[in-house]
Amino acid sequence: MGEEVEAQEFSRADRTRHREKVRRNLDVFARMLREARFDTDDPMTGMEVELNLVDENGDPALKNATVLEAIADPDFQTELGQFNIEINVPPAKLREGGLTTFEDSLRRSLNSAEQKSSEVGAHMVMIGILPTLADGHLRLDSLSANPRYKLLSEQILNARGEDITIAIDGRERLRTTADSIVPEAACTSTQFHVQTSPDQFAAYWNASQAIAAVQVAVAANSPYLLGKELWRETRIPLFEQATDTRSEELKAQGVRPRVWFGERWITSVFDLFEENVRFFPALLPITDDEDPLETLENGEAPRLGELRLHNGTIYRWNRPIYDVADGVPHLRVENRLLAAGPTVADTVANAAFYFGLVRALAESERPLWSQMSFSAAEENFHVAARQGIDAQIYWPGIGQIRATELVLRRLLPLAHQGLEAWGASSAEIDRLLGIIEQRCLIGTNGAEWFVDKMHAYGDGDRYDALRATLLEYTSGMHSNEPVHTWV
Repeated sequence: MGEEVEAQEFSRADRTRHREKVRRNLDVFARMLREARFDTDDPMTGMEVELNLVDENGDPALKNATVLEAIADPDFQTELGQFNIEINVPPAKLREGGLTTFEDSLRRSLNSAEQKSSEVGAHMVMIGILPTLADGHLRLDSLSANPRYKLLSEQILNARGEDITIAIDGRERLRTTADSIVPEAACTSTQFHVQTSPDQFAAYWNASQAIAAVQVAVAANSPYLLGKELWRETRIPLFEQATDTRSEELKAQGVRPRVWFGERWITSVFDLFEENVRFFPALLPITDDEDPLETLENGEAPRLGELRLHNGTIYRWNRPIYDVADGVPHLRVENRLLAAGPTVADTVANAAFYFGLVRALAESERPLWSQMSFSAAEENFHVAARQGIDAQIYWPGIGQIRATELVLRRLLPLAHQGLEAWGASSAEIDRLLGIIEQRCLIGTNGAEWFVDKMHAYGDGDRYDALRATLLEYTSGMHSNEPVHTWV
């Protein structure tokens, strides 16, 4: 999202030229898949974490440019809203202690960044939606300075032809409109990356889709938006609505949304890129000078810039990634459905659970997705987002089951098995999966903790309670003690 682009307008000719180039990229990508020109020898894993900025009172601090200047670390980057930043954690191999490396690197970087940002009046919070956001923070002037964000907002609103409507019914009811995509900035997430070969990509993506609901149920962490208690993972419906390019009429026609769970299990990574090109017009039809076929025939890895940029404006919850590192192309599944936080320990535990479970299921002799309809996986996902750790979901061979019971009975042993296959150490596996186990046994994740604290405040001023609870949450975040241990 943070890639720099120049402010500009696009002509009809720009769009035609871009469409042709994207299709040429797609043809070259298909040839690369046939010829197996990918790095598959020793897969890496990776992590990105989006953060919110608050002032001393817990209110949003719209000063990410000042904060990034103070931090002066290239691993920290701008995000959509002025109250957001993102950290890219260096990739690691799980067989080389990658989970511990992620945790140590993330804690060290965040502690250093917090010290520097506090000097300019901002503090970092790892939470899915900043609960103290108010209507006044979700205006166009809250966008970050990167011209890409304003351009993207304009293109989405132009495609839609009307203001964006946010309508979420949860424990309470929210109705509001926006004249930009700034509400999307309210959604801060953690993204896990798992590198895979072209042959195994479909299995890893399908497995990621199948377990999406379980991930969200046990890690939900965004129960409040604009002062309202909504879904336990309110990021899901908010993100789906905040970047929706469809008018009501197009929705009624069945036009696909740009924030998309998908509609079928896949047999190849090509399926996803081809669907993107076939179903979605470009939002940013920027065309570069690379001839991808010429680059490939010269023995080099093409950037496929147009295909990658287009892919970056279609917000699948599990997104396919094509990238080039050290001149060698590779493929990754980007798992992007979890909120940030509450602590680094919780975040890395979520990573361990995902990495272990997805590997065990992807490499299973009888694929889970062969026993489960895609529509059931999608329904599970939204039920989990609404209900959080109390969610009842469907699982093959069992039927309806509470997500926490499913994790304890079946999925934690599979995650353990998968992490062993990755080469993670027994100490890492036991400690991190132990956090997931205790969360399920106690029935407390970030969303449950926050809601319980809010209910204890009674009927006083809602925003005063949100500020006080957020400051208490931030104190717990800095302790790095998992959220299920908080009182």
